[in-house]
Amino acid sequence: MEEKNKTRKRNPLINPPKGPKFNVYWIYGIVVVILIGLNYFPFSKSSKLISFEEFNQNMLQSEDVEKLVVVNKEYSEIYIKKDRLSEDKYKDVATTNFNTLNPGPHYKFKILSVDDFTKRLDQAESEVIKKDPTYQRIGVYPENQADWLSLLMTWILPILAFVAIWYFIMRRMTGGVGGAGGQIFNFGKSKATLFDKNTKVNVTFADVAGLDEAKAEVMEIVDFLKNPKKYTALGGKIPKGALLVGPPGTGKTLIAKAMAGEAQVPFFSISGSDFVELFVGIGASRVRDLFRQAREKAPCIIFIDEIDAIGRARGRNFIQGGNDERENTLNQLLVEMDGFGTDSHVIILAATNRPDVLDSALMRPGRFDRQISIDKPDLVGREQIFKVHSKHIKVAKVLDMQKLAAQTPGFAGADIANVCNEAALIAARKGKKEVEMSDFQDAIDRVIGGLEKKTKIISKEEKKIVAYHEAGHAICGWFLEHADPLVKVSIVPRGVAALGYAQYLPKEQYLYTTEQLIDGICMALGGRAAEEIVFGRISTGAQNDLERITKMAYAMITIYGMNAKIGNLSYFDPQNEYGFQKPYSEETGRMIDQEVRLLVERAFDRTKNLLKEKRNELEALSQELLQKEILFQQDLERLIGKRPFDIKTKEEEEAAIAENGTTEQAEEQEKKEEVLIPSVLKNPETKIA
Repeated sequence: MEEKNKTRKRNPLINPPKGPKFNVYWIYGIVVVILIGLNYFPFSKSSKLISFEEFNQNMLQSEDVEKLVVVNKEYSEIYIKKDRLSEDKYKDVATTNFNTLNPGPHYKFKILSVDDFTKRLDQAESEVIKKDPTYQRIGVYPENQADWLSLLMTWILPILAFVAIWYFIMRRMTGGVGGAGGQIFNFGKSKATLFDKNTKVNVTFADVAGLDEAKAEVMEIVDFLKNPKKYTALGGKIPKGALLVGPPGTGKTLIAKAMAGEAQVPFFSISGSDFVELFVGIGASRVRDLFRQAREKAPCIIFIDEIDAIGRARGRNFIQGGNDERENTLNQLLVEMDGFGTDSHVIILAATNRPDVLDSALMRPGRFDRQISIDKPDLVGREQIFKVHSKHIKVAKVLDMQKLAAQTPGFAGADIANVCNEAALIAARKGKKEVEMSDFQDAIDRVIGGLEKKTKIISKEEKKIVAYHEAGHAICGWFLEHADPLVKVSIVPRGVAALGYAQYLPKEQYLYTTEQLIDGICMALGGRAAEEIVFGRISTGAQNDLERITKMAYAMITIYGMNAKIGNLSYFDPQNEYGFQKPYSEETGRMIDQEVRLLVERAFDRTKNLLKEKRNELEALSQELLQKEILFQQDLERLIGKRPFDIKTKEEEEAAIAENGTTEQAEEQEKKEEVLIPSVLKNPETKIA
């Protein structure tokens, strides 16, 4: 049976092989090839150019000429009698390229003028008549022939070249051949991709982790379309649109893909930049065509990714041209979403990471009734994302996802996916059969600090400066109460220009007090302060620290109102309402600059005083860094003691005992409840292979 099936599959009569699809351009190519072939390989041989004297002596005097044709008063074509072509002297022109009798013309010669040609021909024929009185003069026929090659090169080829260039540009602007909007006169058609029941999408809601609230909102939208009576029975209306808002990499497009994969209704996907074209009116035309297709497929969902490409606030850019086209596209989108001809069974889903630049008319209820905020995941969310992405790689059985989540604060879903991929590549590079915890930690270091460059040549003096610089950061983070606790410090070069690297464990919080921000500034100044104290000079290694300090100090004074002299004022302008003008006077600007300098100077003095007080600890930590290059939290505890702010006071211990029993019982209860952050602060157990 198997042999029969193989024979049946291979039989060309039953299953003929599929050839290439027919394309109209093949015909054009064949025509061009034929024309080129006729030009280089004509049917008949081209007439041979001779002089008038040769014509007279060899042909006219022997009475071999049948007729003459004067072409365009420029040259004369000679036709030899058929019965004379068999002679040896005409063997070169007797036959064509296909070995058939050549009908002529066989020869040609140039003439100066018609009068001169007539006079010379009469004289030559008079000589023939003297020899043979029965000779009959040959016929001379004037003829005007068009020079098709010259005409082609002068007129037709430039026109064809212009048409080809225009056609190429139109195809490039309209996305090429294939799909809606691909043809040259259909660039006003929508370029949205349709996902329906017949389209297989591999992403489901199971692949979306750490976004439970956003996932529930999106799943409810799908349920609106599946069971509308469930919601309209009480008088409610189905939402017309939902806007996914969040930083890059948090999973906005991933949620849309999962929605397309699990929705049982047609799903149109398009990018905001697909509406913007060079020609005026194309964007509005594509919006109309998109919603026309959506109404035909209703109930359905339209997903517009990066909607800020066409949804920017109107009237802020005074440059004419492209801005007008974008505004026309936005106006058409506003009308289609909530106008006289809208359909309640078409739901708009859009995503952007810049909601501050969107037009207020687009954001209002009735168009986007819901704004689904997708922030960076918290501790639990990061753990779930690690579990989802670790399914696709071979990980070790003993792998603490909670510790990985704790060591990646501020990471988005895309960052975590990158960490998992880098961990797999690192493990494969080391020849391992499974990805271990150390590989994940190496991947985290690489994502945060960049590629480790152990072969980078650094002088002993520079290495010593880097060691004291990083030790200054570590000491400040260790002995400042509101600073983030240190997890790891390294002086191994990473990235493009990073000669040192320190990793901290920030708290999961959304509000920061003045004391926390000032301690953060002091910790960032720790490296430069250590250089000045130890070496009496400073280096360029604090560039990144100074950038963060400057932004933080100006934000405290101009945005958060954390300065007594400036007062409770905020000059934050996310929508650029003030344009190029500052929302305060020049005097206030000078006052802000003075307060920022004063704030940073006080923090720098405080940092230097702290490092002078802890000079022994600074020296011990720097020398250890020069020897080992990488230190962890337990190394700092061994060298300079435990962090004083992690030790509980008697009142806190008594409160804990009163609440949970003895100290041992409280520790066991913490382990059972998996309170992660305190345990990591006490013992991070970070290792680098």
